[in-house]
Amino acid sequence: MPLESSIVGIAGAPMVSEIDSRWTMAYAAALGDAMPCYMDTNRGVIPHPMFPVCFEWPAQVAMRAQFEKSTSLTRDEAMRAVHATHDTVLYRSIKPPERLTTRLTVAGVERRKPGAYVVTRLDTIDETGKPVCTTWYGALYRGVEVVGPDLPPKFPPAPTEPIVEEGEPLSECQVDVPAGMAHIYTECARIFNPIHTDASVARAAGLPEIILHGTATLALAVSRIVESEAGKDPARVERVAARFGAMVTMPSTLTVRVQARARAAIFFEVLTSEDHLAIRDGMIVLRT
Repeated sequence: MPLESSIVGIAGAPMVSEIDSRWTMAYAAALGDAMPCYMDTNRGVIPHPMFPVCFEWPAQVAMRAQFEKSTSLTRDEAMRAVHATHDTVLYRSIKPPERLTTRLTVAGVERRKPGAYVVTRLDTIDETGKPVCTTWYGALYRGVEVVGPDLPPKFPPAPTEPIVEEGEPLSECQVDVPAGMAHIYTECARIFNPIHTDASVARAAGLPEIILHGTATLALAVSRIVESEAGKDPARVERVAARFGAMVTMPSTLTVRVQARARAAIFFEVLTSEDHLAIRDGMIVLRT
């Protein structure tokens, strides 16, 4: 059944999350990232720049359930959603323990060749009402048509365009993805989608086997770039954006390539073991 573009503007109920160091440390551990800033509670930990995906996930789940009730989408069609794009702006570092409130709004619906492209905007504030982060989460509902006019989302502008010349990347490194990483990431991030841990569900969804979460692939790349480009200081990360492509199976080895630097922006891509682009148009903006 088609998805109506009239859902743009629908907002979910506010979701409250209690952020503690146990959760943020577990997330970094799932990525194999044990930098002291993530783990040393004597000095006070700060979360990994991709940690917001953890407390944003319940709002995504709630909205998908709302889609099933308020639109003509079937449960099977809802299960076809794959993470296509991600763009997070971090206004400040999270400092556990904190109580944060996240609210999701449908920001755009467009027709794409593979299906309906739906972008949700997640705004998170602290107890004083000040903004902490905003994420634009793009999902592609494969094989689902759109009824009504295309209503594209309004993304934040890119700080600058990359200048990528032909030739070798500026730097690259390999990242091993162990066989059980999807299960570990699921439990540590508290993000449960059965296509990442249940082979029968993955097969029913049209996948050859379970695959790694897109946010995990992106977080692995962010870890390497924070270490090599940001002086091992994740608090410098102001924005992370990317488009997802090829699936990442396990076990495998990823290649993270820094393609260009422009002012405070770093542009990168991630390749699978088969040299397919798992992440393209990757961008990290650093505070100067």
